[in-house]
Amino acid sequence: MIVVLKPKPTQDEVNAVVEKVRQLGYEPHIIEGEVRTVVAAVGDEMSNASLEALVVLPMVDKVMPVQKRFKLVSRETHPDPTIIKVGDLEIGGDAFHIIAGPCSVESEEQMLSTAQAVRERGGTILRGGAFKPRTSPYDFQGLGEPGLDLLAQAREHTGLPIITEVLRERDTEKIVKVADILQIGARNGMNYALLEVVAMSGKPIFLKRGLAATVEEWLLAAEYIAKKGNRQIILCERGIRTYETATRNTLDLSAVAIAKKETSLPVFVDPSHAAGRLDLVSALSKAAIAVGADGLMVEVHYDPPSALSDIAQQLTPTAFSAFIESISPFIAAAGKKLSVAR
Repeated sequence: MIVVLKPKPTQDEVNAVVEKVRQLGYEPHIIEGEVRTVVAAVGDEMSNASLEALVVLPMVDKVMPVQKRFKLVSRETHPDPTIIKVGDLEIGGDAFHIIAGPCSVESEEQMLSTAQAVRERGGTILRGGAFKPRTSPYDFQGLGEPGLDLLAQAREHTGLPIITEVLRERDTEKIVKVADILQIGARNGMNYALLEVVAMSGKPIFLKRGLAATVEEWLLAAEYIAKKGNRQIILCERGIRTYETATRNTLDLSAVAIAKKETSLPVFVDPSHAAGRLDLVSALSKAAIAVGADGLMVEVHYDPPSALSDIAQQLTPTAFSAFIESISPFIAAAGKKLSVAR
């Protein structure tokens, strides 16, 4: 970081700032101009105290970071694409994956029928919520542990890896035993205690952007996971809350392009939750591919009208087939290859 002093500081003031920088564990380098003096502080900002506290000194004008605050997930630190292995699959690089499945795990028939349809029609990872965060406490909250058992059955039946959401720290251990990828949903996108717990599982983490999180806050949430030694992070843009009411959320495609520029992590897009409308899923998916997304997460249900959550945005198996066909040329044009289940 650099500490910018107010115009024409005295030598005593410069010396005082230099001493404070040293006390905080950094090596100061003085850069003197005709009017301004800058103290460049070199050191590990992760291990030492923050220099931002120096802004309270009367002779200091401002303290400015030089590096990204999200150092561990920054492309500056890891310039090469991050490849995340899930079983035989590789996520990132030239591979393009489709995560698909129902919003909620509801029954054995629903889960197994949908899982088989997802595999046969082009999905490579099966989604399904055993624990569901709902706005109303009276809405269906998921089956809980019995839902995890059904997810395990679906994986055994189809061979597809499983992704499901972790809502609470206390559920992490039981979910880790079943899930191949742990999802952190938008409502928990900045639940830092939960992020640290799931990071220590050693499993890949699918991190959705918070409902009102800035891109930097989203990437700093990823930094919490990486700081615990887990760089198996998949970012997911799922739409943010704005004043627009035509869609459930507003899909921020610029965030996808920025995340790809700032990090080497795979970035997915969830058009189902972004739009909340079935008729927009294909168009938003094509746009996501065009700005560099590494994969999509879409909702598929064997009988959407009977679904216990997100009825309006879930594809039927037939519609899912048509969806895959419609986006395939865009995937090829983006220089990626659509992965298939093995």
